[in-house]
Amino acid sequence: MVKICCIGAGYVGGPTMAVIALKCPSIEVVVVDISVTRIAAWNSDQLPIYEPGLEDVVKQCRGRNLFFSTEVEKHVCEADIIFVSVNTPTKTRGLGAGKAADLTYWESAARMIADVSKSDKIVVEKSTVPVKTAEAIEKILTHNSKGINYQILSNPEFLAEGTAIQDLFNPDRVLIGGRETPGGQKAVQALKEVYANWVPEDRIITTNLWSAELSKLAANAFLAQRISSVNAISALCEATGANVAEVAYAVGKDSRIGPKFLNASVGFGGSCFQKDILNLVYICECNGLPEVANYWKQVIKINDYQKSRFVNRVVSSMFNTVAGKKIAVLGFAFKKDTGDTRETPAIDVCKGLLGDKAKISIYDPQVTEDQIQRDLAMNKFDWDHPIHLQPMSPTAVKEVTVTWDAYEATKGAHGVCILTEWDEFKTLDYSKIYENMQKPAFVFDGRNVVDSEKLREMGFIVYSIGKPLDPWLKDMPAVA
Repeated sequence: MVKICCIGAGYVGGPTMAVIALKCPSIEVVVVDISVTRIAAWNSDQLPIYEPGLEDVVKQCRGRNLFFSTEVEKHVCEADIIFVSVNTPTKTRGLGAGKAADLTYWESAARMIADVSKSDKIVVEKSTVPVKTAEAIEKILTHNSKGINYQILSNPEFLAEGTAIQDLFNPDRVLIGGRETPGGQKAVQALKEVYANWVPEDRIITTNLWSAELSKLAANAFLAQRISSVNAISALCEATGANVAEVAYAVGKDSRIGPKFLNASVGFGGSCFQKDILNLVYICECNGLPEVANYWKQVIKINDYQKSRFVNRVVSSMFNTVAGKKIAVLGFAFKKDTGDTRETPAIDVCKGLLGDKAKISIYDPQVTEDQIQRDLAMNKFDWDHPIHLQPMSPTAVKEVTVTWDAYEATKGAHGVCILTEWDEFKTLDYSKIYENMQKPAFVFDGRNVVDSEKLREMGFIVYSIGKPLDPWLKDMPAVA
């Protein structure tokens, strides 16, 4: 029986291993993590992450051929294939701070594998890592090998949160990179056989190690670039009276471009896009390619610009001040169908409004108050480091309340900011919300989810990203 062990029970390790266990009943899969609370959650009825369909998969396999354990060393020692999906956060200090990936957790995992292994292992990189990480890991393992043979593979994940289980069941591609040696190719074949249990052969791509590592960064950079492209156009649309939805639709009809990822919004979020682009930028700089680095930097600059532009619209529309005014924020997660708030644009928007002394009331169907308060107290890259290194529950964020109901959040507010495209926000009773708000009542739709004409008929002043401006906003400066 093949034994698989995955180090790291997060958004990648948990769902990926659950699906492998479901699709490969003859393989024993153990997910290990040093966090006792996280493993306890994976073994309970309340899983530590929200992902549609995940619970069903876990319940079908847990205790049969899927196990969650804190006995890291025991299971690593017993495994044939070890997946490593630990955090690779952006460095906050030292060489490459703010850009380079912090490989501390990766390195300690590699050293631990070398310490406890008694038989040959295939070690698979699952985390998003900078190009050439495999080489570093290989060095650590071979210098500590005690005669054991290690093969390193890169098998980047291409999951989208909110659809992770579907993405795993039916992936566009599975990418496996390995050394072009007989041993390397044998290891690639072994991993290929695992995926071949449910993924068609033609969707399993094999490459060399560097191509696999770089493909992941490049794919995320291309996706984020599309969002920044349409967001840049949205600013021009507002200035000229064009409608970004119509422009995006016309552009997306070109089969070479395609319609996906062309929704203008308050900005992209999520744990990967910004981190991966910064990483790409750093790698380009280290390889003497400043022009390439600057090209990719612009994708992040436009994203930051879009968020600050949104805050400026809110403030300038409300007589250039939001001091002491209640503003409702609907949605805090970085996109719908996930409780994940990492790098969500809502953080920067809320901080911008708080900086102007607004009082904020937040509602999100999946995000806890504790998480929101922590996010608003944190520095830029702290979220990706272990909880005990993050700031404790903050005292500074007194101007923020979190409610479990959209109507409660909007009661008595001067303005409503929609920052996540949850389906329920399309069907709220906006006339009821209007009655309970201060007048003039504003809606700032950062995700273009509401029917702005209907809301204007009710009496709202509406700002939708990239749409022709409400007469009220026409005379207001775009930048406060």
